[in-house]
Amino acid sequence: MSKPNKKGPTRTVDIFCAKCKTQLFKYRKGGKGALVKCFKERIVVDHTHTPCICPNCKQPFAREDLIRGTPAFKIISGKVTVK
Repeated sequence: MSKPNKKGPTRTVDIFCAKCKTQLFKYRKGGKGALVKCFKERIVVDHTHTPCICPNCKQPFAREDLIRGTPAFKIISGKVTVK
């Protein structure tokens, strides 16, 4: 399996908690599809204090995982919104 592109995409999206609308990440997302995973190396600004836990409502929104040999967060469906 190939690793994700090192340079990464230039388009950034804001990721918010679906429950309390707190901003979690500013992320360099590639493609037009739904947000399924966030590679840690593509996160531009991280507003969380504990990985995968919303800083406001303390609800888990993702799981840490290795995808194609690269550390990433696998997003739990319905827990985040993207703008």
